[in-house]
Amino acid sequence: MSQTTSPEIQWDLGTAYELFISLHVLHEPDSFGIRPSYAAGVRSRIPAVERKLLEDVYTITGVPLKWIHSLPAPKDAISALWALKQIPPAERLIKLGGLDEPNQSDKPEEQENHDRFKETLLRITSEGKWKPEDVEFFLKTFNKKHPEPKKENIERFLDWCSRPAELGEGFLSAMQAYYQAFFEEEEKRIKPILMAGLEKAQSLASTLSFEELFVELSQGIEMGDEFRAKKFIIAPAFWTTPLIFFHKFDKDTLLLMFGARPADMSAIPGETLPDGLIRSLKALADPTRLKILFYLSRERLSSSEIAKRLHLRAPTVTHHLTELRLASLVNMTMEGQEKKYTARDEGIQAMFANLQGFLKKSE
Repeated sequence: MSQTTSPEIQWDLGTAYELFISLHVLHEPDSFGIRPSYAAGVRSRIPAVERKLLEDVYTITGVPLKWIHSLPAPKDAISALWALKQIPPAERLIKLGGLDEPNQSDKPEEQENHDRFKETLLRITSEGKWKPEDVEFFLKTFNKKHPEPKKENIERFLDWCSRPAELGEGFLSAMQAYYQAFFEEEEKRIKPILMAGLEKAQSLASTLSFEELFVELSQGIEMGDEFRAKKFIIAPAFWTTPLIFFHKFDKDTLLLMFGARPADMSAIPGETLPDGLIRSLKALADPTRLKILFYLSRERLSSSEIAKRLHLRAPTVTHHLTELRLASLVNMTMEGQEKKYTARDEGIQAMFANLQGFLKKSE
């Protein structure tokens, strides 16, 4: 996408975002390059009842980015938990999910889907029951989600939605338990990283065009129509690095959470080996991914085009491209409805620099 005028930028900062984002990552570790055994270990610190509730609902409800953005400063974990407690229990899912607010998508199909999603959940919370066709609708809605929820996951989620007051009380208790079990200490570790990431992004914004800034902050995503907005709210995230989270508040406003964790730092507390370097080396250690990167260093290709060249199934190529994206080794852009990829020279050069820096690092 090429914009004739640069969008307005509003900067945001708060560990409240990370309270919810880190929990999301710990429930979907494979999607973010986190060791599943470590993620399971952190989740096991949460009491069993609260842990089960989070497993039933969290990967489906997602991160309430708009609600977090609406919180007043300092937007830390304690203030987020306090604000959550002020919402009547039966209304917590509704408020966090923005189900009481209109959606203003500029895409008719997307608008229609969001309206039905909202109406279905509101009906279930009001009537205290769900229908078999509701399960099918949610399965269809989430069929592009990774990992894709199973039918039994959707049914457990809807069971909770049919008991909104119980869900609201249980969710607050679960978030408080997670804070006490893990995030209270984690918040102290990541806060200075988030502040430094924001300062770096603001410095880049003064020297780069917005398109260049977007690619830099997203570590390889070139702007497409899905990111068209007049106003961007940009905030740093730690646990999603190198991936981005984004949410369109309305047709003109988009919140972008960019990965701010340094390449020489691990997401796992106490781990001395940097995540970014490990992911890069693992990505390049696979011969198929090396072949893919070879082709992408010469031209822009889609996953289907790569699959034809390498005589591989499309899902296999998609998996390899995901690993390369997690390693920040490819650029991605949308051309129509198709994703196109190229090798990311900056990521490849950064990998060599990170390796040299690590090997020369003193004990």
